[in-house]
Amino acid sequence: MTSTKRIAAITMARNDEFFLSRWIEYYGSQIGNENLYIILDGIDQEIPTNAGNANITKLPHVDMSRAAGDKYRIGKISDMAKRLFNDGYDLVIGCDTDEFLIVDPAINKTLSEYLSEINIKTSVSGLGLDIGQNMNTEQQLNIDKPMLEQRGFALLSTRYTKPVVLNQPVRWGSGFHHVHGHSFHIDENLYLLHFGAVDMQMLLTKAARRGPDWVNHLRRRGNGTINDVTRRIAHGENYIHIARIMQRIFRPIYAIGKPGMLGIKWVVKIPVRFKKCQI
Repeated sequence: MTSTKRIAAITMARNDEFFLSRWIEYYGSQIGNENLYIILDGIDQEIPTNAGNANITKLPHVDMSRAAGDKYRIGKISDMAKRLFNDGYDLVIGCDTDEFLIVDPAINKTLSEYLSEINIKTSVSGLGLDIGQNMNTEQQLNIDKPMLEQRGFALLSTRYTKPVVLNQPVRWGSGFHHVHGHSFHIDENLYLLHFGAVDMQMLLTKAARRGPDWVNHLRRRGNGTINDVTRRIAHGENYIHIARIMQRIFRPIYAIGKPGMLGIKWVVKIPVRFKKCQI
């Protein structure tokens, strides 16, 4: 019988109460709040009310360009992951607050159970599903209900097939999109669900904080993921299986260490059983 491994999860957030609280709720239910490590970007940041005994670090906020900020954040997270391995953790999950690594509910195992029993070669990835609001059929998100109960479509995205689980202290690239010096391995039962485009109104509110030009741009051109799930034909689960095979085989010429799909965009219906994850 496989013993349960000691697993930690890390994220970094700024002005992100909605997703951070859900990140805590989900990963806390899977591995325990005491194994959550949250870096808050800014001394002024509020600690979510459901943080419990999660480990919170506050750092002074420094204004940076997007690229510089991405490198700064992933550096801090990679450094923390190394310390956690030194402290005795077997596995470390690293991801953004709007990303949720799930085990296919058909397997009937918790994330902790499943990660403890599979063979991980440096890192492991779940197949990326970029979930967006279908503007023709789906209403504004009710923040008091699980998101998966309100959204039914996702773009199969190589961008979110990320090596978010490590079993040794290596360094992630910006945004967790790759691991320096190592290839990726996509597990057959893991999915990384990305909710950054789950609601257009949320995007508009976020854009408003950045200025009227951002709002006008979003209203005029929309959001890429939302546009895709609204306008493209939604395929069945067989396309998910095909995409996993493609991403294992194909690699972009400019990024051999990342998955590829030859530029193909497929929208799929999210399997109904995924609602059991209560995200």
